[in-house]
Amino acid sequence: MLKKKNRYTIAFYNLENFFDTKDDPYLLDDDFTPKGFRKWDEHKFGKKVKRIAKAISKIGRKESVHPPVLIGMAEVENKFVVEKILHAHKLKNTAYDVIHFDSPDERGIDTALVYHKQHFKVLDAQTIPLIVDNTNGERDFTRDILYVKGVLHQEEIHVFVNHWPSRREGADETNFKRVKAANTILDKLEIMQGDSDNIIIMGDFNDDPRSESIQTLMETGRFINPMNKLLSPKTGSANYRGNWNLFDQILISHSFLNFQAGTHSFVEAKIFAPRFLKEWHGKYKGNPFRTYAGGSYLGGYSDHFPVYVVLEEN
Repeated sequence: MLKKKNRYTIAFYNLENFFDTKDDPYLLDDDFTPKGFRKWDEHKFGKKVKRIAKAISKIGRKESVHPPVLIGMAEVENKFVVEKILHAHKLKNTAYDVIHFDSPDERGIDTALVYHKQHFKVLDAQTIPLIVDNTNGERDFTRDILYVKGVLHQEEIHVFVNHWPSRREGADETNFKRVKAANTILDKLEIMQGDSDNIIIMGDFNDDPRSESIQTLMETGRFINPMNKLLSPKTGSANYRGNWNLFDQILISHSFLNFQAGTHSFVEAKIFAPRFLKEWHGKYKGNPFRTYAGGSYLGGYSDHFPVYVVLEEN
């Protein structure tokens, strides 16, 4: 496809437990320290910084002459680790900045939004707490939802960056938590009322496009999910025990299907899975080249592939 100067990419990337090397006494991050279980030291940290920066620099470059204008991130410990990525060689000449808030997640892994200052102006940024209990009645201190309002070129847009509760205790047993997350976004949109065109909901939802939580959003009739057709028995954004899933998705409002001057229209959605992000050999060939497999350090990028959408400025 011919690259176009008026085409721009918006991406989401789960960075797989991207911690700094310091022990935070208030977080369950001991494993990711030099003396911890994973022996997470400055060398390994620096290697991952360079690799993630490389991956981000290449997302969507087949479709656009520009690097991504927005990148939602999950599983980052703090603003420091994101800033290290942005200052790495592959990205240091790109006018990126980051929005990050600490969330109540017990391990300290948060979401963030990286934005290109030449294309996007931030008007407002806040966290939306996800108030949900475990099955024993105690609160599940999980990630907040990050909400950012801004102007992409001339057009105001609203971005929600998510990392919904995991399936660790079972998909069915934890389903209600992710449905609650979907309803939390809908509650926010209800409060916004008229100020809610041009919505982008991105994240690691820990659910596939057909799951109840995602369908809770889709049933409002306000969104399209361009990721629907990207999941197959042979493709997805992550692979668990030999099965592909597409937990990483970007949903957009119907307003991105218009073609008025000064607006952005949806072109296509993709999983970014070039060869350098994949395992090359063995039983896991074709899977994401991850940083760790269990307790074994592999030195890869992440256990997720990034996903992205291409928008065209009219």
